[in-house]
Amino acid sequence: MNKINSSVLLMLIAFAAGFLSVLIFHQPMLMILKAIGLAPDKLTPYAMGSTSPLGIPRVFSLAFWGGIWGLVLALSVAWIRDLGYWLSGLIIGSLGPSLVNWFVVLPLKGEPIGGGWTPPGVATALIINGAWGLGTVFLCRLLGRNLLGSSQKNSTARAKQERSEEINRH
Repeated sequence: MNKINSSVLLMLIAFAAGFLSVLIFHQPMLMILKAIGLAPDKLTPYAMGSTSPLGIPRVFSLAFWGGIWGLVLALSVAWIRDLGYWLSGLIIGSLGPSLVNWFVVLPLKGEPIGGGWTPPGVATALIINGAWGLGTVFLCRLLGRNLLGSSQKNSTARAKQERSEEINRH
């Protein structure tokens, strides 16, 4: 597969993984936090209320943005390789969407920066977005793409070939 097709495939997988991660990891984590009384009352898992201006159910709007963030995550994980795959997913996942929500989205909606910085609100954002980040990198791996630049099949085959060449040299 040529480099352009490989990059397009990676971006499609990253978007799909980010979208699905909202539904499979982010929202269930919100359910858990609600069940134990940590999440703010205004947050509802799998909220079906419509969003402005298109009237899309909130959970699908979140999933779409999860897909967009999946693209950001894919580019970021490849860029900061030194942190490692899972730690990058956790850190970028928890901080990226949370910071944008706190400093851009909430003020645009007329709410205070950081949602007022209530400890339950801050903790909920970091935890559910961290779950989303881990879920996204997990789903990318499950779909056969390592966000560090190669498919798992290719990296496994390459590792076997390198071992074989090493054995043949000795």
